[in-house]
Amino acid sequence: MAIPGAEAGLTPITAIALVGALGVGAQYIAWRMQLPAIVLMLVAGIVAGPVTGLLDPARDIGPLVAPIVSLAVAIILFEGGLTLNRHKLRDAAKGVRRLVFIGAPLGWLSSALALHYGAGLGWATSAVFGGIMIVTGPTVIAPLLRQARLARRPAALLQWEAIVNDPIGALAAVLAFEVVIVRHTATTAGDAAQELILGIVLATVLGLAAGYGVAMAFKRGLVPEYMKVPVLFVVLVGVFALSDAGLHESGLLAVTIMGVVIANAELPSYVEIRRFKEHATVLLVSGVFILLAASLDFAMLERLNWRAALFIGLVIGVARPLTVVISLIGTGLPWREKLLIALTGPRGVVLVAVAGLFGERLAAVGIEDGALVAPLAFALVAVTVVLHGFTLKPVAQLLGLAGSDAPGVLLVGATGWSTALAEALQKAGVLVMLTDSNRGRLRNARQLGLPTFFGDVLSEAAEHNLELAQYVRLVALTDNDAYNTLVTTDLAPEYGRDNVFQLARAKEGQARHALPATLGGRVFAQGRSFDELQALTRAGWEFRTTTLSAEYDFEKWRAERPDALLVTAIYPKGELRFPREDSSLKGGEGVQLLYFSAPKPKPQGQA
Repeated sequence: MAIPGAEAGLTPITAIALVGALGVGAQYIAWRMQLPAIVLMLVAGIVAGPVTGLLDPARDIGPLVAPIVSLAVAIILFEGGLTLNRHKLRDAAKGVRRLVFIGAPLGWLSSALALHYGAGLGWATSAVFGGIMIVTGPTVIAPLLRQARLARRPAALLQWEAIVNDPIGALAAVLAFEVVIVRHTATTAGDAAQELILGIVLATVLGLAAGYGVAMAFKRGLVPEYMKVPVLFVVLVGVFALSDAGLHESGLLAVTIMGVVIANAELPSYVEIRRFKEHATVLLVSGVFILLAASLDFAMLERLNWRAALFIGLVIGVARPLTVVISLIGTGLPWREKLLIALTGPRGVVLVAVAGLFGERLAAVGIEDGALVAPLAFALVAVTVVLHGFTLKPVAQLLGLAGSDAPGVLLVGATGWSTALAEALQKAGVLVMLTDSNRGRLRNARQLGLPTFFGDVLSEAAEHNLELAQYVRLVALTDNDAYNTLVTTDLAPEYGRDNVFQLARAKEGQARHALPATLGGRVFAQGRSFDELQALTRAGWEFRTTTLSAEYDFEKWRAERPDALLVTAIYPKGELRFPREDSSLKGGEGVQLLYFSAPKPKPQGQA
């Protein structure tokens, strides 16, 4: 039911502010409630748009809607290109390469067939929409994997497939779209071929030139550090506009190629660029999704009859499983892992954003069923996200491919103290991983049966071989204070700044050695330094655990052990707390206290 007075509309500024609030707000609530963000954004957009009439993009923002969506999709596709690094593809497992080189074209074909024979769309629309359906939703897969905690290999396959196929699906859709548009706008077949070739050549040349130009300028220091992101953004918009002026929508191809070139240029400032693309994508993806959801017409949704349900059933039950099974033939993967991957194919915001834009363009050139692309995309995304969001973990458990439910801890630096801590955490039921770049330091941990990783935690090898989604806390425990600060600073965006910890620096209290709050992690072991902990270890201190109860609470424990160093509290549901001091800890029944304390005094008369 529409809100009374909503017909008057909002001002453009108010409407854009509302779009931002709904999009980012939905993502924040989804993060707090551990729900797929896309579902909440879908609900928010539909409620604000067709249900209440509060937001009508065509009415409130007017002619700016189309260019805003086009530019946002261009930046989203550029971000997809930035994820396609040849080193990552080369280092990816054999199964990932199969899912990319065989699965992508096969998925394009099977999706187009499902659209044509299931949804009843024409071949032109099916080819365009089928291309973008290759993307399995990198923005959706990551939170689903964190929630389901799959075993490492199937989780890695699903994650890498989503990352690598993101730009490939976009390229497939763009190329198919160019062919369709040229065929419907050119007067003869010769003109169509000429216009298509010229447009693709122009987009490719612009994308390559801009990518290499930006990379060389950044490498040679021609652009100051503080201007790199603004320059990149302006060049991106300029390339999109120039290419689009030559051939309508070829700008999408140009910016995708530009992103691929920059991703493979090995820029030292790539971290800043990556942060920019991550922040921009969160804002733009949520904004585009809200705009498209608010623009939905219930009359158009009513056109989605039983054929839409047939199409979704074919995609989930036939196209996806068939693509995965054929692609993974000969990889040696167990059938359980193949089955889990075949049954997992959520689509995300990128699909809706790109498909919605292309659907409007197809309808504008006279292809009537292009108007069905947006509602079909919304329906497919809603069904797959809800389906996999609620079934992925149970299915993985049924197949024996679910990881531990307990959140894990990644310990960086294998010393005597950290190895003893890892052993104590493992005995307390906490998933733990101990890493070090010195193989000899890991020898004792391996003899104790502790999971270890040999290598630098900041290396690409660690990114590829460690399933970081299983570890919600990172603690830097090496004897090098500078390295601890580097690790926690670099990985803070990955884990969240509240979840990275390090030992206190030896000279932290001195003004000339003090670091700004933006560097380093939170205090661990209640502010003890490496040297202090090593001294306690040499004095015979050791780790112990105590479980609190109604009769034996935290105050009684502390009264009995006034000198004990409380390291962590493990709550009944597996939540970990690393207290800065005792006052920051909330004890309770069933809470395990892991602490470091002096050896128990021997009874009198014993040697």
